[in-house]
Amino acid sequence: MRKGTFIFLVTFISLVFCAQLSLAGSIFLTGHDPDFHASNAAGTGVDSIGAVHINQVGINYILDANFNSFTSGGVTKFLFVESKITPPAGHRRGVNGIVQSGFALGTDFEHHDASTLGPELLLLGTKYAGIVIASDFGGLLTQAELDILNAGSAGIIGFLNNDGGLFAMAEGNSGAGLTPNGGHFGFLPFVVSATGFNQNEAGTTVTPFGASLGLTNADVSTNFSHNIFNNSFGLNVVDRDSAGQILTIAGRPAVITPGGVGTVPEPSTILLFGSGLAGLVAWRYRKNKQD
Repeated sequence: MRKGTFIFLVTFISLVFCAQLSLAGSIFLTGHDPDFHASNAAGTGVDSIGAVHINQVGINYILDANFNSFTSGGVTKFLFVESKITPPAGHRRGVNGIVQSGFALGTDFEHHDASTLGPELLLLGTKYAGIVIASDFGGLLTQAELDILNAGSAGIIGFLNNDGGLFAMAEGNSGAGLTPNGGHFGFLPFVVSATGFNQNEAGTTVTPFGASLGLTNADVSTNFSHNIFNNSFGLNVVDRDSAGQILTIAGRPAVITPGGVGTVPEPSTILLFGSGLAGLVAWRYRKNKQD
């Protein structure tokens, strides 16, 4: 193969990979409830810095302008989904944890419950670049919100396939039992094995992928978690509990269907691929000169 033709093909393949990467949406699902632990009982201070970090990492991941075209196009708000009921014993207003994590209500996000959620879901991609879903324990996601989210699954998946982002926290009907009819994470139907599992986080550790997002073992091992995932569903494992069970998964699928996802490599993988191609080009060029 002539040198010019070979370089053209390598360049073309690289552009295809980069284009695929730029079109990927972002998903971050966790069995932690950092909305609860990021605020104290009064909702005016921080209970856990680790929970704050999880909120910040999760939200920044799904809104990253390098991957979220709505963010890069100037849509800066995210939709926060949580009921506005009086917190039962053991629960807190998760919205307070989002605020304590550095996100301003009304500026960075809007808070909607079941009474207004349906119409707001139709604004994903125009008014909102991402959707953040509270935990059902210790936050206040109720069955009413979850049912609306699950009924709107097709729209949410379409939003994600068009570069949107989604961050959802623990679901398992623990605590006061706010989601008794189930359907946990049903807005992403391929997540079929999320299991309610209340446990102390001691011994939880981040994976190399989780560390690449900026999380540390201290961030994920100081509170309680409330569900595990029995599969990664084609996403990346972020952290595992002391028994090796999956607590958090995240990724940027190239395509999502109700039955599963196709994922694109994370940036480190793309860079490695690009480096390999560059080395291959250099080798081929040297070989052509020798020939």
